[in-house]
Amino acid sequence: MTWHGYWSPIQLSLQVAFLSSILVIVLGLSIAWWMSRQSYRGKTLIETAFMLPLVLPPTVIGFLLLVMLGRNSWPGRFIEWVFSAPIIFSWWAAVIASIVVAFPLVYQTMKVGFASVDRDLEDAGRSIGASEWQVFWYITLPLSFRSVVSAYILGFARSLGEFGATLMIAGNIPGKTQTIPTAIYVAVDAGKASMAWAWTCSMIIISFILLLLTGRKKS
Repeated sequence: MTWHGYWSPIQLSLQVAFLSSILVIVLGLSIAWWMSRQSYRGKTLIETAFMLPLVLPPTVIGFLLLVMLGRNSWPGRFIEWVFSAPIIFSWWAAVIASIVVAFPLVYQTMKVGFASVDRDLEDAGRSIGASEWQVFWYITLPLSFRSVVSAYILGFARSLGEFGATLMIAGNIPGKTQTIPTAIYVAVDAGKASMAWAWTCSMIIISFILLLLTGRKKS
């Protein structure tokens, strides 16, 4: 295999993980902050639904996304009408799959981070006339910044290693949707152990660096 053939899944995996981790940290941070300030009937059920992708098999998540975003669904038809192309079996489908599977980790990490912030400090800010947005931006977010960084790194790592849901909704198209996990699967299936080892070592190195960064931020 050429150097381009080796590098292409790595480059695509990094692109998908980078974009999905940015989107999921914004989504997870916003929802975790809102949920941590709310108390209402049914909150536990909603939070349980948020955590479902953490325990469901990735193929189940991929199947559900395939049904919801396929050409036979109205969201799928709307997306195809807007972008003149279906989202299924594109690298954007891999981004969506990564966001869904990474969201529980990001949400839970941010929820714990916000819970650790002293409410008296937030109330002190409100008492001197600060708006909720100012309290969040100048008090809550800085005090939970380590959790934000940890949540982003965990979301990036989870997106990078996603396989089942990505394979279901994005497929395994070399140079287009083939990520490192799917490339390893195909290489093993084809008996190309050397390429499988090359991609596996690359994934181990990247994941080790991410875990090391997460450990340093927590220490």
